[in-house]
Amino acid sequence: MGTKTEAGAEARKDDETVVEAATEDEAARAEALEDAEQEEPGEEKAAEEDAVEEDAVEPEAKEPSGVGQGAGAVVSAALGLVSLSGGWIGTVAGAREQLVGQLRTSSTASVATQVKAVYGNAWHSTALWAGLFALAALLTGAVVLARPAFGAPGRPQAPWIKSVAWAGVSLGVIGLLLAVLKYSDALLGLPSTG
Repeated sequence: MGTKTEAGAEARKDDETVVEAATEDEAARAEALEDAEQEEPGEEKAAEEDAVEEDAVEPEAKEPSGVGQGAGAVVSAALGLVSLSGGWIGTVAGAREQLVGQLRTSSTASVATQVKAVYGNAWHSTALWAGLFALAALLTGAVVLARPAFGAPGRPQAPWIKSVAWAGVSLGVIGLLLAVLKYSDALLGLPSTG
């Protein structure tokens, strides 16, 4: 019987040790949890400071880089060049008008009528397309130059953007003037046939 009592006492001791260990674990967890709760305001403060630093950096990153304005200026200059050179669309439109003029005029029509239908309409069509490209160049360049006034007035526009936009506007004005002169037959009008 002594052994049973000793075994029982040892079992109770073991149970008490397990309970004490569990209690100590719970106490350690509770203490760690309290420490974590106390540290959170500091962590939140550090997180807030990090957020403030990121906010201080973000406005610089969010400022427009002028890529859109630069692209608009280059497009304006390219459209101005197309208006002066005629471009593929103007050439195709002129050739189409020439073909339509040949099909619509009869072989018995006067020379003046044939020249006007075959060559005059093609010339006017080419001038019309050149004028449309010149107008697009002029408007695109004007929008690029006016953009800083409506977007970010305090931020200056890059000098190269202004230069290219002004080139597009200038080419647009010249192209529009030439297109009007060609369309009105003031510049290189049809030759007289009679």
